[in-house]
Amino acid sequence: QGRLAESGGDSVQAGGSLRLSCAASEYTYCMGWFRQAPGKEREWLASIGSGDGIPYYTDYADSVKGRFTVSRDNAKNTLYLQMNSLKPEDTAVYYCAANRFCTTSARGFAYWGQGTQVTVSS
Repeated sequence: QGRLAESGGDSVQAGGSLRLSCAASEYTYCMGWFRQAPGKEREWLASIGSGDGIPYYTDYADSVKGRFTVSRDNAKNTLYLQMNSLKPEDTAVYYCAANRFCTTSARGFAYWGQGTQVTVSS
């Protein structure tokens, strides 16, 4: 139940772009992206809530606002994260998560993927 699988992680130069994908086994109202760098806590990046007849919702952390864009294709149960103007400090393992409702806390998300590595070199 609630299986998630990220893909798209890679090594890029600073200033470059990447698009991460997260394939979900089933629909969940809220999906989000987090990241975790070595020695740091898991950091919330963005959330998106959408569904038939349900108000559309997006939210971003200040650290990525204006550079990252979250989107989803509910027909494919797939979540995306378009990352532009990447910086070395964006280097981390990126995780997608899903939950019935949106929150900015990692503890609030019930389902998690295994993560995909993003490395940004200067």
